[in-house]
Amino acid sequence: MTLPTTLVCAVLVGAAAYALTPWLRRVAGTESAWFGSRLHVLLAGLGAIGASVLAHGWAEFTGFAVLALACALLIVTDLAVYRLPDIIVGPTGAMLLVAFTLSAGIDGDWSRLGRAAAAGAVLALGYLVLALLAPWGLGLGDVKLAGILGTFLGWVGWSNVLAGTLAAFVLNGVVVVVLLLGRRVTRGGATAFGPWMVAGAVLGASGVSNTLVG
Repeated sequence: MTLPTTLVCAVLVGAAAYALTPWLRRVAGTESAWFGSRLHVLLAGLGAIGASVLAHGWAEFTGFAVLALACALLIVTDLAVYRLPDIIVGPTGAMLLVAFTLSAGIDGDWSRLGRAAAAGAVLALGYLVLALLAPWGLGLGDVKLAGILGTFLGWVGWSNVLAGTLAAFVLNGVVVVVLLLGRRVTRGGATAFGPWMVAGAVLGASGVSNTLVG
């Protein structure tokens, strides 16, 4: 995409995040300062820029942009109430699969779609096992988000799936240690894992975290 088009997309996706703020407060059931910070607006705009850089067609861009918007909303919601609402996660996963199916049909590359679906299933199953073994650390919302992010990373490549997953746990571990040392949380206390799952996926898709598995 050209720079003007990229900037327009960033503004539109950011504006969508801003417009959804009242609805997001109702979904979360809180007037948390996280929503007033407009962090989700900034993240949505930046996500749209990343989507325009990564995408190679309108269908692929649409899927990436929808995911960027949803992840921005999920990040602030998880930070506010430690929850990833199904009303955001469910439609996002469905729209992402539709966008990837259209992209695969246009390009004639169905192997990418198969890889994306397989990666999403593998990551969701892996997170489900972890959630069952350590329910205090992961919830079903994390499991569902893992399936979506796995689908996204699988569309890019298997190495990106591994790198993005490892990056999420590394980032979360660092943050938890810092919070514990700063006495901001207690051992076993609630922390938001969703933001680090998204951050890990961004690093994995961009290739920055490939050093973790290289």
